[in-house]
Amino acid sequence: MSGNGRLSPAQVHARIKHPVIDADGHWIEWAPVFIEKIRKVGGDAVAEGFTRLGQQRNRARRMPAAERSRRRIAQPNFWVRQAENTLDRATAMMPRMLYDRLDEIGFNFAVVFPTFGLNLRVPGRELRLAVIRAYNTVVAEYFEKLGDRLTPAAVIPMHNPDEALAELEYVTSQLGTKVALFDSLMPRPISPAAARDPELRRFAVRYDALGIDSPHDYDPVWAKCVELGIPPTFHRPGIGQGFRMSPTNFAYNQIGQFAEAGHAIAKAIFLGGVTRRFPSLNFGFLEGGVGWAAQLFGDLIEVWEKRGAKGLERMDPSKLDRDLLMQMVEKYGYDDMAAALRARDGYPSQMGQDQTGQRTDLDDYAACKIARKEDWIDLYAKPFYFGCEADDRMIVTAFGKINPFGAQLNALFGSDIGHFDVVDMRDPLPEAYELVEDGHITEDNFRDFAFANAVRLWGTQNPRFFEGTAIAKEAAEVLNQAKAARAAAE
Repeated sequence: MSGNGRLSPAQVHARIKHPVIDADGHWIEWAPVFIEKIRKVGGDAVAEGFTRLGQQRNRARRMPAAERSRRRIAQPNFWVRQAENTLDRATAMMPRMLYDRLDEIGFNFAVVFPTFGLNLRVPGRELRLAVIRAYNTVVAEYFEKLGDRLTPAAVIPMHNPDEALAELEYVTSQLGTKVALFDSLMPRPISPAAARDPELRRFAVRYDALGIDSPHDYDPVWAKCVELGIPPTFHRPGIGQGFRMSPTNFAYNQIGQFAEAGHAIAKAIFLGGVTRRFPSLNFGFLEGGVGWAAQLFGDLIEVWEKRGAKGLERMDPSKLDRDLLMQMVEKYGYDDMAAALRARDGYPSQMGQDQTGQRTDLDDYAACKIARKEDWIDLYAKPFYFGCEADDRMIVTAFGKINPFGAQLNALFGSDIGHFDVVDMRDPLPEAYELVEDGHITEDNFRDFAFANAVRLWGTQNPRFFEGTAIAKEAAEVLNQAKAARAAAE
């Protein structure tokens, strides 16, 4: 046992019969050096644009709480880098050091997501695209020659489809990118005045979840993802949006932010029929856990039963038995109700298209084209993958029989190393394995969680994803099994 009472990473590996993939680790782009590398690639204006993002956060940190409260600015994070554990701080800053420590940490392969790159929303199209292009180029340089065990995520802008398509082409063809982090919940100003006023713009926006009600058609982006073998993954921070606006309490703003964002995006992609139109495309929602996904799966089905096309027919006001309603009202002596009903021709509520938002199709699930129970598996359970941190006890909901149709959801092991959530990088693997030790999930469940689901997320989209990696043989076995299962189902 380790000092905290858990097994060590080596002891966990002695018990399991498979590699471990970290589907969501993080590295720290150390600003004093990273900015100069950005400058070398993109020039002074690009470096300044990248720098301004950090300056905005620093201004909020230095601002008195009363001023943040007056301006409705959320308490930003602070003291979020390891200090006492200097070894891990250094590891997060240097990809080559992370590479050397992977065995000690317990990972055979790791997909590494950014820190500052989680939010590269630079004002102005030209500058924004230049900053993102330079950022992705520098990240690729940092991880060069480490690809057998580490692969970094490139940042994909989603302000409009053209921006996304251009960067997808660049990072895959020029940088060899295999993992892409897509922006999401794009803030769209609701009026020209809001767009011009920086203070007003923060509040007078609606958030574009991409799948429904967007001013843009993102289907060309999803089609390009299929073509390039890139499953979209989302890791959208939500601090400073909606209810996450406490000017004094970072924990209040932080807890649940990734789950809330993932819930909104997954729901929009599903109801927008994206998984119906692109049945071979996988989607990843990171760091929010899988508990919300199990809840959403059940909610979508329950609401469909009541508000889908067939369920909604039962609520059609024209089907109301007005005579029976009047009889019951009169029987129980509600004379005022009876008088009001007579004045309304017996209808308690208004009818007509004007009462349905002028919609021509009243079925909220029309784009999904659900015809059989297997559709729920094919459109939700199979294509969606959900990143979970090691201490998330709700991981068990992915494997429990309580899910509709007994479906197993695709939970992914994401360590979150590099961020404050992980006190010691050697903790996540043993902590996750405690679910097996405590009897909450099986060894087979753990294999899916810590290895096979990550292989399927990226490998079924790009069969060559794991070629040349340290786990190429084991990954190929998983993909061959998946291929055989699909063939049998067909």
